[in-house]
Amino acid sequence: MRSDEQMIDAGDVKLCAQTFGRASDPAVLLVAGTSCSMDWWTPEFCTQLADRGFFVIRFDQRDTGRAHHDPAGQPAYTLPDLAVDATKVLDAYGITHAHWAGFSQGGWLSQLAALDHRSYVDSLVLISSRATGHGPADPDLPEVSEQLLAEWASAPEGHSLDELVAGERALTQEPFEEDAVRDVYRSFLARDIDVPAALVNHPMADQGPRWRERLGEITARTLVLHGEQDPLFPPGNAERLAAEIPGARLRIVPGAGHEIPRRAYGTYVGAIASFLT
Repeated sequence: MRSDEQMIDAGDVKLCAQTFGRASDPAVLLVAGTSCSMDWWTPEFCTQLADRGFFVIRFDQRDTGRAHHDPAGQPAYTLPDLAVDATKVLDAYGITHAHWAGFSQGGWLSQLAALDHRSYVDSLVLISSRATGHGPADPDLPEVSEQLLAEWASAPEGHSLDELVAGERALTQEPFEEDAVRDVYRSFLARDIDVPAALVNHPMADQGPRWRERLGEITARTLVLHGEQDPLFPPGNAERLAAEIPGARLRIVPGAGHEIPRRAYGTYVGAIASFLT
């Protein structure tokens, strides 16, 4: 069962969320990546996960989708604030604790929640993420691939559907699922109230204090899922993340980049469901 979108009061800002499945099932909060609205957790992915016996919640973070937007280039929040926002989504549904699945930046918010709001976190699934926020990687972590940097440098800048889809190609592995990516961006453009703010504000936000040195404090069961060919956060980031969180499991997904490709939904959903049950 899929709900209508619901606006959520998160203190001084509004967020937007949608659910899939039965409210009586264990809750899974899906936390999207940098500048990504809930649309990146596609209805097909959410439905597959709900069919495995979970109450799935996806939501628009600040500066994405139908949520509150600050002016482009002027984010008035920090990365830890976005983690607090995620707990407010659970509060809105009367959920006191949930499994958290975070992709990329969503993995950072999930780590922060497990450290600073641990009563809300039953377990973590960290997908295509790392142990540090925006900016250069730590010296012992692999940096963004040279090929990705070169492709970004030559990519067209703009907010049209074709330009956005073209920019996504550099993060993915062949075969590039252009139709699926186009569907996501089409929904993103239709729902977002301020596309420029959505695209620039997350990376500009204050990252808050470092948390990598605190990963040993995480008590939630953790699964690290990572694309074998991730050009943004090469797999060494996942290896270190799993090594530094007590008891964390690591699974590398062959043939995936910095993405959850539609062709691999069964792999990701199966890994998440098996870990959480």
